[in-house]
Amino acid sequence: MEWYLPVMWAALIGTAVSLYVILDGFDLGIGILFPFAKDDRERDQMMATVKPFWDGNETWLVLGGGGLFVAFPQAYAIIMPALYLPVIVMLLGLIFRGVAFEFRSVAETKAKWNFAFAAGSTIAAFSQGVILGGMIQGIKIENGAFAGGPFEWATPFSALCGLALVSGYGLLGATWLNMKAEGPVGQRGRSQAKLLLLAVLVFMGIVSLWTPMMSERIFARWFSLPNFYFLWPVPAVTGLVALALWRWIEKGREILPFFASIMLFLLGYLGIVISNFPYLVPPSLTVWDAAAAPASQIFMLVGTLVLLPVILGYTAMIYWVFRGKVAEGESYH
Repeated sequence: MEWYLPVMWAALIGTAVSLYVILDGFDLGIGILFPFAKDDRERDQMMATVKPFWDGNETWLVLGGGGLFVAFPQAYAIIMPALYLPVIVMLLGLIFRGVAFEFRSVAETKAKWNFAFAAGSTIAAFSQGVILGGMIQGIKIENGAFAGGPFEWATPFSALCGLALVSGYGLLGATWLNMKAEGPVGQRGRSQAKLLLLAVLVFMGIVSLWTPMMSERIFARWFSLPNFYFLWPVPAVTGLVALALWRWIEKGREILPFFASIMLFLLGYLGIVISNFPYLVPPSLTVWDAAAAPASQIFMLVGTLVLLPVILGYTAMIYWVFRGKVAEGESYH
């Protein structure tokens, strides 16, 4: 049982992170696309599409971070000092996004809050990509502690990952608007989704080629035999999903493009897991190395398994209650 506990916690944290990326991803995507709206009336409609959901979507970030602290304290103690600056910038971006969401509705002049919402969303998305890139490229560890400098994460690869995540969140936001918004906002989301899909595919291709070139371990994981025979379907399915997404956009479908965008994220996430598991802090700290005492993991696991279905049920209910499209001119006040 003790052997499986770290794996179970890794799966729970991975699920929480993936749900955060998907659910808060389209929220942040709305902010990234905010500057391209024609006027405040369109921006009001864009914000109205996410009003019932945006704050609840961030619950999964708390679960992911809290789960890491509880179940893998050594990993938390290494990751935080290694990526402290981008984490702080991400949190500041999320704060600006949240404050702008609330204050924009009551402000006499919305220009400053428009900027804060767009900038906060874009900065948060870019910072999350930088954090991901910093994790993938590896963290220097000596004697069980972070041994690098404060800017070890600042590399061209992490910047590329930041831009990739901005474009990916933009794609989620565009397909969400295509699904939820009536009128010009939804139509613009459809055209933006096509451009963003091309950007996402370019970034995914570059990152997918760059990652194994940085690490012999990852190169061997993907291209050694017989691994290659089992793993080639992942990029193949990614290409098919991207093709289906493009065709559904061209045919004017509304729901399917959004779910295809989610599938692209999940396939990219699967690729990261395949490249790095069982390493929680690449390239040297596994889930078993970083795990807390079994008693601590069991204690928190019981509470998490009780509350997780409640959170999932509440989230599903909210999305069901507020299903349907947001009309032109509808505000989030």
